[in-house]
Amino acid sequence: MLIKTFVVGQLQTNCYIVTDEKTLDCAVIDPGAQASVILDYLESNKLKARAIFITHGHFDHTTAAETVMKATGADMYIHRLECADKRNAQMKYVPPKGVKHYAEGDEIRVSGLVFKVLETPGHSPGSVTLMCEDALFTGDTLFRDSCGRTDFEGGSMSVMLKSLKRLYELEGDFEVYPGHADHTSLSRERSVNYYMLRAIEQ
Repeated sequence: MLIKTFVVGQLQTNCYIVTDEKTLDCAVIDPGAQASVILDYLESNKLKARAIFITHGHFDHTTAAETVMKATGADMYIHRLECADKRNAQMKYVPPKGVKHYAEGDEIRVSGLVFKVLETPGHSPGSVTLMCEDALFTGDTLFRDSCGRTDFEGGSMSVMLKSLKRLYELEGDFEVYPGHADHTSLSRERSVNYYMLRAIEQ
């Protein structure tokens, strides 16, 4: 598994391209902006995007998603609670036609890679974490030394703490690839992350 990180857009969002190196099939996680950068990387490395995964529906994680979807033919997945119609978009995402909805426990295969969906609300109602091998793609749930904001519409600190406790209690260690800033490890965050330590006291 090869993980490539692009920092895109005005809010410096991490977009990840996760590739099965045997087949060159890949998934694009949170294409928040700069579709041309993402597509150029796919083309120059002869990669085939099979899936686009959205961890949550905020604009900084979704702005380039439809463009990448149309250019590659990849299936796009997002939690149903992150979607809205055009009459009530607010902090949610108005998805293109054909989007697929995933939920807790779903497993989506991209060639030899299997992505398991963990519902981790708190930053937003339909936020998810994606587990693939020894990696967790946590969106705006778990950050290095912190967690996502909960003061947006649909956010909740009490719900966030439950999600952080769930991640804390996962068996084993994982590399953590968050929606912003540097990657980290779950073992590190279990030891030093104030919010995660607060979560296990609940």
